[in-house]
Amino acid sequence: MQRLKTRAQFQAVMAAGIVARTAHFALHRMPVEADYPSIGVVLPKRWAKRAVTRNTIKRQVYSLSQAAKLSPAAYIVRLRAGFDRVQFRSATSDALKSAVRGEISQLFERAQA
Repeated sequence: MQRLKTRAQFQAVMAAGIVARTAHFALHRMPVEADYPSIGVVLPKRWAKRAVTRNTIKRQVYSLSQAAKLSPAAYIVRLRAGFDRVQFRSATSDALKSAVRGEISQLFERAQA
């Protein structure tokens, strides 16, 4: 598993289209000529204002992508709506982590189907 790093890579995958959505996330996928999947994460400050929240979500995405057995392609997980700060007071709470893990797992399952 490799990470997408350059702006051009991110733009190409984003232009390829969305393959799955959940309440908070969208998954973009672009076929590539490689033997391994590549992944990137887009977390706008508009939807996750605190850096600790963005870092927590990134860690969850990267750890789940390692275990997901994704097909060789380039993937981007994009946050498209914010999490309610009343419901998830702490950015590192177990409730937020489990909510993120549940939605990311759904995305990866839908992408493989």
